Amino acid sequence: MIRLATNEELVHIENDPVRPHIKKEWRTRSGREVYVLERDGEIAACICVAYMDEVPQSERDMKWVGMNTAVFYTVWSYQKGAGREIVNGVAERIKSQRPWVKRFVTLSPLTDMARNFHINNGAKFIGKHHDCQNFEYEVC
Repeated sequence: MIRLATNEELVHIENDPVRPHIKKEWRTRSGREVYVLERDGEIAACICVAYMDEVPQSERDMKWVGMNTAVFYTVWSYQKGAGREIVNGVAERIKSQRPWVKRFVTLSPLTDMARNFHINNGAKFIGKHHDCQNFEYEVC
């Protein structure tokens, strides 16, 4: 089951391998969400989403809030296959609950692991920047 993280579950933010320096308060303010994937009563994966109007090229770009672009800026999993499941599931959930969101993109680190993860999950590479890269998921 995919759902918004509860206050108690936000403790998992400490395990974020990509952006552990981003504070809980920033991740949960207006225009930001943290989702969890629960399997058999345990957290299997977490993903953080920022809503914007443009594709960010750095963390600094995420200070503006928008509406039409969901930015997956960090994802991590505790179980095999959970990362893929939460990315695709959250995209579907956002599309059904927020029909005005037209783009689903990432703000990913410049690593082969991130590139392979997103490409293998069907995303398209859309840009490389100084300290990040972007991928876009098509959600029909």
